[in-house]
Amino acid sequence: MLKLLADSVFSFDVEWIPDPKSAEILQETPPADGPGDEARVSFEALWASARKDGQPEDFQPYLKTILCRIVSLAGILREKVPGGDCSLKLVSLPVDPADPAKCDEKVLLANFLKSVGRKKPQLVGYNSAQADVPIIVQRSIVNGLPGFGFSDRPDKPWLGVDYFDARNSEYSIDLADAMGQYRDRPSLHQAATLSGIPGKIDVSGSSVAEMWLQGKLAEIVAYNEFDAFTTHLLWARLAHFSGLLSSDQYAREQAQVRELLEEEISGGKVHLEKFVAEWDRLLAITGQD
Repeated sequence: MLKLLADSVFSFDVEWIPDPKSAEILQETPPADGPGDEARVSFEALWASARKDGQPEDFQPYLKTILCRIVSLAGILREKVPGGDCSLKLVSLPVDPADPAKCDEKVLLANFLKSVGRKKPQLVGYNSAQADVPIIVQRSIVNGLPGFGFSDRPDKPWLGVDYFDARNSEYSIDLADAMGQYRDRPSLHQAATLSGIPGKIDVSGSSVAEMWLQGKLAEIVAYNEFDAFTTHLLWARLAHFSGLLSSDQYAREQAQVRELLEEEISGGKVHLEKFVAEWDRLLAITGQD
């Protein structure tokens, strides 16, 4: 299971869509600068190129991540503070879904790479070794970005932070692999809800492309934030099982997540009220604490 609890932990999740520019380059579709019918044509062209014989024409196959565009990235940053306690902060990109400049993929990636490259937190995700980290790397390369410290690698796993070796580095934690031992891997929704933690609420990853086409980026960011809270709560549960958090510390971690949710709701993120309500519902059903 988990072996290290770093002073800085970032439980994160990434959302992406088929990239219209990829379709323009590889499938010769018309340019599509934003949501709408032109982008829908681009999406369909990419899906059609990935469908296997016999699959329905409306089937949306999983695309190689390099063909996709990151539209949102959210996470819970946990940092140790003087005195031994920890602070929690919600990090959400784009910071303003209504500002096109802040929504640019290159801007999102640069902000993420600079922050992670500077702080060097433990990265915690769900299926992150297979999806989230690769798409961050691939799309950063496509956008011509430097690694900003995120791409640094030590000579040996125990000599420093390495985000590209989830099986040997303690700084790239994939909870799906930790729970499934690389074989029988539950979905995030299954692992979370059975543990009394909110999973998917109203939206699933397969809905993101259609939401983006309809101009609902703010709703995608909200969904992304749900997954960030879910991932962090599941990480805390695994850290407790692994002996990295005592029972008292685990209870305190959950209380701090509650406090963060209340703070964000008071600050205007009222969509998080759904997360709190679902958390209470699942706790009542499962009898978890």
